[in-house]
Amino acid sequence: MKRIVVILTVVLLGFAQAQAKPNVLFIAIDDLNDWIGALGGHPQARTPNLDRLTKRATLFTRAYCQAPACNPSRASLMSGILPSTSGVYLNSQPWRAAMPDAVTLPQHFMKHGYWAGGSGKIYHGRFPDPPSWNTYWPSPTKNKPNDPQPAKRPVNGIPKAAQFDWAPLDVPDEKMGDHQVADWVIGQLGLKHDKPFFLACGIYKPHLPWYVPQKYYDLFDAEKLTLPNVPNDDLDDIPAAGVKMARPQGDHAQVLKHAQWRKAVHGYLAATAFADAQVGRVLRALDKSGQADNTIVVLWTDHGWHLGEKKHWRKFTLWEESARTPLMFVVPKGLAKALPGGTRADVRLDQPVGLIDIYPTLLELCGLAANPANEGRSLVPLLADKNAKWDRPALTTHGRNNHGLRTSRWRYIRYADGSEELYDHKADSNEWRNLAGDSKHAKLKQRLANWLPNTNAPNARQRKR
Repeated sequence: MKRIVVILTVVLLGFAQAQAKPNVLFIAIDDLNDWIGALGGHPQARTPNLDRLTKRATLFTRAYCQAPACNPSRASLMSGILPSTSGVYLNSQPWRAAMPDAVTLPQHFMKHGYWAGGSGKIYHGRFPDPPSWNTYWPSPTKNKPNDPQPAKRPVNGIPKAAQFDWAPLDVPDEKMGDHQVADWVIGQLGLKHDKPFFLACGIYKPHLPWYVPQKYYDLFDAEKLTLPNVPNDDLDDIPAAGVKMARPQGDHAQVLKHAQWRKAVHGYLAATAFADAQVGRVLRALDKSGQADNTIVVLWTDHGWHLGEKKHWRKFTLWEESARTPLMFVVPKGLAKALPGGTRADVRLDQPVGLIDIYPTLLELCGLAANPANEGRSLVPLLADKNAKWDRPALTTHGRNNHGLRTSRWRYIRYADGSEELYDHKADSNEWRNLAGDSKHAKLKQRLANWLPNTNAPNARQRKR
C-alpha cells in the first residue's frame, strides 16, 4: 500500500511540475522596422497595441536580425545557427536541406513535453518545416490563407512591380489572411491544453504588397505624412559594394519617377497599423483566456525595412534600417525560475542583441535543457539586471562574407571585397557620414573586426522558383 502511495505521489508531482512549465506565445511580424510608437522610427506611426505591449514588457531598443532577408533571418532565429555557419544567406536557399540535423526552437520544446502549434509566417513561405509542429494552420505546408487583391495591378503605376505595390481595399478585416491567422491563434488560446504550449502567431503584413482595408489608410492624412530625410550625396562616401546593395537606380528611381514616395509611406504605415490591430486581438484573447499569468510573450520582427533611406527600398542591406527590429519580452512574476521577479514593465534595454538570442533565452526562462548547437546568448542576465555586463556586438550578415556589427555606439560594415563603413551613432544616428577612411579609427575598426565570424560557410544550394 505504501509503495502505491509513493508511486502515485511521484506521478502526481511529476504531473504538477509539467503543468508548471510556462506557456510561450511567440509572435512574429514580417518586414516591420522601427516604425512603431515605442521605438520612434516614424512620428506618425499608429501602433497602439504594440505600444501598450511595451508598457507591460521589457523592450530591447537595439535588437538586430542576423540576416536582412526573410528566409535566412528566420532560419537563424529558429535554428539558433548563424548564416555564416549554415551557408543560408538568401531567400532562395532551402534552409532545412542546409541544416538537416538542426533542432528548431519548437522542436526543442516538443522534445521537452510541450505541444507546439502555429499559424502564419514563422518560416519563410517557400520553406515550411512540418517537423517543427504538432499542428499548423491552414496546413503544415501552407502558412496562411491568401489575401484579397485589387483587380488591376500594379495600382501605383510602376511597371513590372506587381508585388511592389500599395492600395486600400474595400474589404472587411475578416477577408485578410492575417485576421484569419489571428482567429486561429485566438481559438487555441481559448482551449484547455493537456500540455504546456508553444504557440506561434506569424503576422504577414507589413510585407508587400501593402493592400489592407481602407480604414487603415484612413488613419493617416497622406498630404501631411513625414518622408525620410535622404541627402542627395548620401551614397557618395559608400564603397561600391554598398552602393550595389542600395540599388538607387532600381526601386528608388521608380518611386521618384512615378511620384509614389508619399503614397508608399502611407501604404507602409497603413499595413503596419493593420498588423498592429491583429496583434492587439491576440493579446486581448490571451488576457481573457485566464492563461496570461502562466504565459511568456515574446514579440519580434524578422528584419527592418528601407523606405528611401540610402536611396533604397525593401531590406537586403547592412545599414540600421534593414538590421534593426522590435523585440520585447513579457515574463509574469513567479513563472520562470531563472527570472523569479519576471520582466520589469515599461523598461528599455539599450544593449545590442540579436534575434538569435531568443532561442537560448526561452530555453532558460522555461527551465529547459540548453541546445549546444545554439550560437546565440541568453538574454536572461539583461532581463534580470539592465546593468549586467554585455560586451558582444550584434552581427548581421547579408551574403557570404558581408557583415555588419552594431555596438551601443558604432556600426561597422565590412564587405567581401574588404571595403568598409563605420558610423558613430552618438553623432550620426542616420549613418550619413562614413568614417571608415579616417585613420584615427584604425584601432577601433580592428577591435570590431575581431568579432566578425571566423567561418564563412559556402552558399547553401539554391532552389529555383
